[in-house]
Amino acid sequence: MKSSLFVISGAALAFVAIVHAQSGRSYGPSRVWWESGQGGILPWEEDYDDPEGIVGILNERGAVHTDEHPFFQALGTNKRACITCHQPANAMSLSAAVIAKRWEETEGKDPLFAAIDGSNCPSLPQDARESHSLLLERGLFRIALPWPPKDVRPDFKIEVVQDPTGCNTSREFGLKSAKPAISVFRRPRLAANLKYLTSEGVGEAHGIRLMADGREPSLRSQAITAVLGHEQATAPPTAEQLRQIVAFERQIFVAQSADMRGGLLTENDGPSILGPNNVSQGKNGVLFEKVSYAGWQGPGRLQDGLQKDFRDSVVRGGDVFFRRPFSLEGRAGATCATCHNQNSGTAWMNIGTTNQASADLPLFRVTCDSGKVILTQDPGRGLISGKCADVGSIVLQQFRGLAARAPYFSNGSAKTLRQVIDYYDERYKIGYTEAEKADLANFLKVL
Repeated sequence: MKSSLFVISGAALAFVAIVHAQSGRSYGPSRVWWESGQGGILPWEEDYDDPEGIVGILNERGAVHTDEHPFFQALGTNKRACITCHQPANAMSLSAAVIAKRWEETEGKDPLFAAIDGSNCPSLPQDARESHSLLLERGLFRIALPWPPKDVRPDFKIEVVQDPTGCNTSREFGLKSAKPAISVFRRPRLAANLKYLTSEGVGEAHGIRLMADGREPSLRSQAITAVLGHEQATAPPTAEQLRQIVAFERQIFVAQSADMRGGLLTENDGPSILGPNNVSQGKNGVLFEKVSYAGWQGPGRLQDGLQKDFRDSVVRGGDVFFRRPFSLEGRAGATCATCHNQNSGTAWMNIGTTNQASADLPLFRVTCDSGKVILTQDPGRGLISGKCADVGSIVLQQFRGLAARAPYFSNGSAKTLRQVIDYYDERYKIGYTEAEKADLANFLKVL
């Protein structure tokens, strides 16, 4: 299949040919969107086009027969399945571009756009495109959380300052409804590479909890919540269904497999952090500091100036990611990897993205018992813990398959990786040079 994403010419076209020759296949499979209940096999390995090259998936335990598999079958009443919001072509997440395309292809009828959370509020006219604007433009789903949280006495009060969707002031769904809730809007997370973040089935590993606010302690609990909520099931999944969902989520791995400029990223003696196979291989499955690029850059490689320049840039970007120090919340010597190494143990932190006013997102005033006042789009972990200290804190995302799943940050506020880098540079006064920013962006694109 030839993808419309690859409209290129000249030198860049030569590198597409290189990847074709090295991989022995054309870009992308014939099936890009997986519908719930369509059946078939998700292969052991599969590649999908993305805006920068190819994203690859690997099923560590072999091909998955999706017929009757609860990750791929609708368990609720709205015809959604887990696969609806965790597409292989989008690194087991969703990109805003693919969401918008899906709207056009189905005239807004796909289960993806279910009123419960695929629209700005269920009370809005569901046939209207503007009722789904946050999902279509930012890739955001509505997350309704009870307030106050169960069995918690919050040390802050919360008020609605701005409510462009109407859901937080709704008599049916809002803060003053019969079941008081706060609606926030967030990006879907990767349902992949989870072996490194969770223990088998239940409990925590490395101090990390699941979801943007850390409300889920395990894949099992998350699956139950998702089936009852996102899929609007009338009963929780069975023990066997839960076992299958968790087993699948722990055996699927995703990473970028090829770059239009850099060529194939999965060569046998290439960098040990690139490609889904390396992600699945234990210690090489997490980002770590000592990475050898010798074989990747070595003599005899099928590459010319463009490919070599890009690969050299990736190497320099890796140095920036792992070794370029800056001050993080008053601590000197931090690097990008301090928080974004998969096994670093970081749970949640406030990086400031939720504290910026935006005309299309709700705005809340949080008044802490201490007298502190915070304005935020999303109180984050604070909605679960009830602690003022957690307001605005978000569980950090893993950095894999980034090129396939824009936009970025929990609220979708960065459309490009360069915007992500610019945000961190400004917030933490890092002082990256333009060359460092370009190199770091190239490094992130190949993860």
